[in-house]
Amino acid sequence: MDAEVAISLIRMAAADLTMEPWQRPADAYLVQLGLDALMADIEAPSLPLLAGLARGEYPQARELFNLVLEELGLLPLASEDLAKARWTAARWWAGQIVACQLDPVHGAKLIFQESAAELGYPDALQPVVDLVIALDLLDDQHPDQHVRDQISSAAQDFLAIEAHRNHSR
Repeated sequence: MDAEVAISLIRMAAADLTMEPWQRPADAYLVQLGLDALMADIEAPSLPLLAGLARGEYPQARELFNLVLEELGLLPLASEDLAKARWTAARWWAGQIVACQLDPVHGAKLIFQESAAELGYPDALQPVVDLVIALDLLDDQHPDQHVRDQISSAAQDFLAIEAHRNHSR
């Protein structure tokens, strides 16, 4: 994970903190974001504190996460920054699927729920969205290899389209 992806995931989690309590990111996830950010060489005074929380200290995660947001200058959250973060995350998850570093079903769900749904189901993500819906992947079923291959192919196509779009600019 590079710094751009780490910051994008932090922005997305910050936006999710404003949701209903049952939809907010778990404290453990905030600590993991801190660890990922440290590994991506992001520097903020409170980041090592967040990343270093032991399980029993997780109730401190939200307060430290908010400090990290301030220290990184990510507040206030601008909608265009959040949209860019969701696109960055979608590309990263697709890349992880294609590189066999992320389970295709889990990755497709992340792209569907965290990027596509929040971006209003853009055309570029529609093939992944269609697979999630058509194959009913939101239920916790265990699809066969053919389904996983379809998701990997859709992720690869999305990355190719994005590469062409970015190269054409």
